[in-house]
Amino acid sequence: MTHFVYDGSFEGLLTAIFEVYERKADIVRIIPASQYQPDAFSEKIEIYPDETKANRVWKGLQKKLSVDGLTNVFSCYLSELPDREELILEFCRLVFASDDKVEENYGSPIVLRVAQIGRQLFREKHRFEAFVRFGQLQDGTFYATIDPDFNVIPLIISHFVTRYADQAWIIYDIRRKYGIYYDKTEVQEVRFDFSPLAQPGNASPETYDSREDLYQLLWQAYFKSVNIPARRNMKLHRKHVPIRYWKYLIEKQPGKPYRS
Repeated sequence: MTHFVYDGSFEGLLTAIFEVYERKADIVRIIPASQYQPDAFSEKIEIYPDETKANRVWKGLQKKLSVDGLTNVFSCYLSELPDREELILEFCRLVFASDDKVEENYGSPIVLRVAQIGRQLFREKHRFEAFVRFGQLQDGTFYATIDPDFNVIPLIISHFVTRYADQAWIIYDIRRKYGIYYDKTEVQEVRFDFSPLAQPGNASPETYDSREDLYQLLWQAYFKSVNIPARRNMKLHRKHVPIRYWKYLIEKQPGKPYRS
């Protein structure tokens, strides 16, 4: 078996897939460098991201897949599942070997799983677009931390850039230790060397604008005033707003300011 060891980036993965075809490799594994363990019985080939090679693979997929199909491939990569490289490679092999619309062939376990992962990522993306709550820092920047099951930040960028185009904001993934910063012009990836402005509920009051506590109390008061106890259906509510997302919601922290 040949091990193609790449840097963990999406461009690196596409480059590895290109090399699999270029070398006519049959029995292979594509492995992130952070997870690779030497094997005396396998050949190791180090893969370095190559924009030209990665683009050739991606353009090949664009000719064969719809926008949704391409999104599912990228979502599969963002899922961080342990077999994502193998799954994407086998999916690409099916796509490139067929003249038919492979992405609709749900009789194939590979195609079905890629589609299922795509739906999982879409649900996670949609929920974080709805449930992110910002707090305003002293310099005017709005800040929020998230802790998603999947790496959804690349999928939610366009939503927040469109919705909050006139504000500077940071969304930081505390599990993956990176985030995005929008300065009203462009988006940049950020990484904090220190403990991020805090885990939910632990931020220092001095970090935030002096009026932030008031804004959050007003928001909580608003939700309390519009709530109709007689029409409360917690089973339905938990279906649309799962409990694991409540830690992000100011309105779910009654009686005290929430620190995102």
